[in-house]
Amino acid sequence: MSKSSSSLFDLLLQLSEPIAESLSKTPYTPSQTANVSVKALLEPLLPRNPNPNIGLRASIRDFTLACALLSSSQSSTHELLSWIPEHLAAAADRAVLEFSKAYSDYGEKAGDGLVAELMPEVMPLLKERIKESSIDKSADGDEVSAASARVPVGFAIVAAYQFRWFVTQIDYSDFGKLCALAVPCALTALDHWSPEIKGQGMISFIHIAKSVDAAELTWCQDAILDACCQNIASSDEIWHLVVEMSVLVVTCTQQSNPRSAWFDKILNEMLTHLERQPRNKERRIAWLRYVEPLFNGVGLVLLAHFRRIFPLFFKWMHADDDETVLLVLKQIETVIKLTWIRNTPYVERLVDELATLHKEAAMKRSREEIRNLVIRILILLHQCKGLQFEAAWGKHRDDPNLATIAPSLSERRSTMAFQ
Repeated sequence: MSKSSSSLFDLLLQLSEPIAESLSKTPYTPSQTANVSVKALLEPLLPRNPNPNIGLRASIRDFTLACALLSSSQSSTHELLSWIPEHLAAAADRAVLEFSKAYSDYGEKAGDGLVAELMPEVMPLLKERIKESSIDKSADGDEVSAASARVPVGFAIVAAYQFRWFVTQIDYSDFGKLCALAVPCALTALDHWSPEIKGQGMISFIHIAKSVDAAELTWCQDAILDACCQNIASSDEIWHLVVEMSVLVVTCTQQSNPRSAWFDKILNEMLTHLERQPRNKERRIAWLRYVEPLFNGVGLVLLAHFRRIFPLFFKWMHADDDETVLLVLKQIETVIKLTWIRNTPYVERLVDELATLHKEAAMKRSREEIRNLVIRILILLHQCKGLQFEAAWGKHRDDPNLATIAPSLSERRSTMAFQ
């Protein structure tokens, strides 16, 4: 072992020992349903004494996998990780950061960083561990048996959290050349039956889509987009992740083609599930929060989806919670700006709903913000629809409860006449 390697191994033991000591003292009762002891998985990964049978590279890999899992507990409420105390997770963060810096300083294949260098070795291991408890399928596509009957799903959940940690440590400058390693593992996670594992795959794809150029996903974009479509029916607990992931991936890969079949397919899949559960607060809020980049990517082609989008908008404008109302108003404003709401029968209905909402806002906590958005949308409608708007607004013009809107619309009318 070279001098630099010996120093690295000494540092590894130095950093690992207090974490292993703290881990051994942490109370832990394995979940009866999980059938996996996470503590027993972690302890062998943390070297406490020199072991001639394990080389430096393997020790570094195991140490990093242990730190990855401990650190991941900070963003998880799952029973497999909820027992890990914050101080232990924070200690793992500090240890892997210090070792990564030393690794780079010693010039061990400097340039890519420790985590990036470990990925070619770690990704296949984690992918296989996730796949072990997925659903086996026969040649004709029928689900015939669950491998989880043989391998507890807890192992895959642990691997999924470790995988997500590795992926999210890589920044933009390194990710392009690592896509071929990360994408197959992320797809395996999305294909799993467990929402917990799917969720970690989705978080990974969100990071990937934010970190790479579209050209770097060309080779796999159809597989990823198909996985997005297949997962739009996901359970409530990960719906916000599948929406964010799908919007980011489709806008990243199809940004130059607003008529892409993938835009159409993903938007229609989302609308189908929203139509089935229009009163599901969590689903509508997640969709309204993340969908705008997709609207921007589609542009005028949104006109073809108005018959499905506006009925949902009209329902949500009168939701009980202020967050939904504010979000839907912002998306209505976006849609009008993108399409100028042309060739549509919804103008009169939209004016009526906005007038009603302006009055309803008196009973809401966010009344001023809601009313300001309503007025902005009415002015925008006046600007783009002119006489059609005037005709629709005529029935509301003398309503005393809408008197505060009149000055804004009159100012807009004067400006248009002057122009």
